[in-house]
Amino acid sequence: MSAPATLHGEATLQQEIKKSRFLARAAPIDTAEAATAFIARAGDPAATHNCWAWRIGPIYRFSDDGEPGGSAGKPILMAIDGQALDRVAVVVTRWYGGVKLGVGGLARAYGGCAAECLRRAERQPIVDLRRARIRCDYASLPVLRARLREFDAAKRAERADNDGVELDVELPAERMDALAAWLRDLTRGRGLFERA
Repeated sequence: MSAPATLHGEATLQQEIKKSRFLARAAPIDTAEAATAFIARAGDPAATHNCWAWRIGPIYRFSDDGEPGGSAGKPILMAIDGQALDRVAVVVTRWYGGVKLGVGGLARAYGGCAAECLRRAERQPIVDLRRARIRCDYASLPVLRARLREFDAAKRAERADNDGVELDVELPAERMDALAAWLRDLTRGRGLFERA
């Protein structure tokens, strides 16, 4: 199974289908509020319909925006899921061209436009970041600071007292055990590694 991914940035795709113009816009999102803001920004009030869908983990929403039920929002969501993407919002705007597409035709047009937009978009892996607290003596600190990057760890805070230094770090969940073991070796078991 491939690692979960989102989009690296916004993507667009325009298609004409039976005289109707479809414009798909997709963006990475982290929250429902970000999805709502993107949908408001990406939609065109002068268009016939602005249909959309978004997914963040198990949470998703979609809208047909006046198109027949199930003909737009759900196919867009299926395009997101079909591309195995997460933390993504897609808006497909339609300007009616005078030819009726029917429910099946609409579903293929909305879903297909969204899927092609997502297929062409640059992806970015989703990394599950976790926080940890590290405590060590002053003698170990320079080596610890120098080697944090090897574990893809970023220092978020640092506090010192008479006994040593405490660092708050953020790193990929899959690297936590390796950093904890390395710290144990570096400090000969005197260091502390606590998952937040």
